[in-house]
Amino acid sequence: LDMSQEGAIWLSAFLVLMYTIAGGLFSVAYTDLLQATVGWIGCVTFAYYMIANNDSAPAPSIGFPGYIYPDDATCEMYNGVPCDNNEGACCYNVSENCPEGNADSPDCVADNGAYPFGDLPVFDNQMTEAHSMTPFPNAIMFNWATIFVLAFGNLAALDFQARCMASRTPRIATIGCFLGGLLTFFVGIPFSYLGAITRLYYGPDSATADFTTDSCSIALGLPTCALWNPDPDAFIKLLTHEAPPFLGGWCLIGIVAASMSTCDGAILAMGTVFSHNIMRNSRHFLPCVKTSFVTESNLLLMARVVSVPLTCISALIAAFYRSNHSAGATGYLLIVAFDVVLATAVVPLIGAFYTKTPSPLAALCAILVGGITRLVLEFALPKDGWLILPFEGDEFLDYGPAASSAYPAFIDETPDQHWDPSAEGQQCNQPRFNDWTGVDSLAAPVLGAIAFILVQFLERNGPIITFKEDGIMAPYLKRTQVERSYTERIQNPLSLTQSVKSSMRRLSSTVSQKSEGGIETGTPVDAPGTTERATNHDTNHETNHGTSHGNAGDFNKAEKEFEEWLETDGSKKAEQEQAFEAE
Repeated sequence: LDMSQEGAIWLSAFLVLMYTIAGGLFSVAYTDLLQATVGWIGCVTFAYYMIANNDSAPAPSIGFPGYIYPDDATCEMYNGVPCDNNEGACCYNVSENCPEGNADSPDCVADNGAYPFGDLPVFDNQMTEAHSMTPFPNAIMFNWATIFVLAFGNLAALDFQARCMASRTPRIATIGCFLGGLLTFFVGIPFSYLGAITRLYYGPDSATADFTTDSCSIALGLPTCALWNPDPDAFIKLLTHEAPPFLGGWCLIGIVAASMSTCDGAILAMGTVFSHNIMRNSRHFLPCVKTSFVTESNLLLMARVVSVPLTCISALIAAFYRSNHSAGATGYLLIVAFDVVLATAVVPLIGAFYTKTPSPLAALCAILVGGITRLVLEFALPKDGWLILPFEGDEFLDYGPAASSAYPAFIDETPDQHWDPSAEGQQCNQPRFNDWTGVDSLAAPVLGAIAFILVQFLERNGPIITFKEDGIMAPYLKRTQVERSYTERIQNPLSLTQSVKSSMRRLSSTVSQKSEGGIETGTPVDAPGTTERATNHDTNHETNHGTSHGNAGDFNKAEKEFEEWLETDGSKKAEQEQAFEAE
């Protein structure tokens, strides 16, 4: 189609937005099922085909004319010959592999010598030993942080939460989560092996490899041309150039399908959160929003409407945001997004499930402490963009500017022509890698958990701050907390009497005003500020005695009736509540 990347992003965003706002979670679920079935089968088929028909990783480099092999095993593998200028060394066999002596000749079998000992698809000790990949650095902290961020940060991912909450039963949600996890391993593990196969075709030993001339590295023994510039489109080229067209296209469809299923879930989640978490509670901080406005139909409409600008913002970021970060432009934003979720939402989520009476204040403090910590550490910790901690060793030195025009030690030249990094004027000035990315990701939820536990402990004998039962925190108060609040108030007759009297005064005044305006006095009137039972009691008085209480003169009668109820039924109810609490 010869479509630009920006045009493809906007077209995809439009299509996803249309079917998402049209059918909500149903359309997302059905399209995701189709996309996942087709995509996963394509990706797995492609992965197993490439694994079965290619080397698992680049073999030791065959080298080029004048290349010195690092050991006898590699020398025997490629029928090496004695070197001309280095006695006892084994060199590249020019007569066998490159008869014309020109490494650029199409008949010459040669590479860049980037893998003296070969590469591996998996390094067994990569997650336990920082120096496992010498002479290359190992981003061990970032790898561990990524695992924790994806494993636990996704617990609070809105699209996952929506699917769990929409399940018919908790058992179905549990089974779905386990099946999803197993399928992730089934698809993800073989697909991860394609990284090594991609390096086989488009890595530093390939004919298309590109290096920065003005760069040196002591660990690699290169005075110049040390920094390899990876091709950002290498995997796409693997699909379109190195695989059978049908399989490559099928896998590409699977990747697009996975991207669209992620997009539709994110669009639906953002619209739903704005509607149900913000608009539903907007009356608490926007007096102009009436309670009658917050209806299911209006919330559904708001979720659909707000999805449009949210999708446009997302498409703008995807199409035009650029960054030099090693994780990519939008890739780094995705990392930060999961970090924020892990730092703020995961601790309260776990606390709500595994604490007998979770404290709303503890959850709020955990969110604030975790979020502020993550934000502060994002800018306070040193980050050079390489995602590598400053471990000891030459492999943890960043690339420096070109150090010398001398030859590397693996080139068959006389020793006086070889590069000596310790010689004056030939030093490679390399700063040490210094990127603490990952530490902030792990530290923020830890401090958030400490804040949650501390506040939860301080509130063991009662709340430090009491939230209104009809306020903005009402959706986050558990029933036991509401019941406990009622018990505490019922045990204090004076406090309860004053609260309900105040409500009845407002009720009487409201009914009187409506009676004078010709409105039916028996119409239920909301009396905020009381507990559920007290409100029901007020409403019963209003409904049953609306006409008799239509003026302020009958308020004393209602007050007397309430005091009689308090002395009889109220005291019995208090005893029942005390017995319930004791049990």
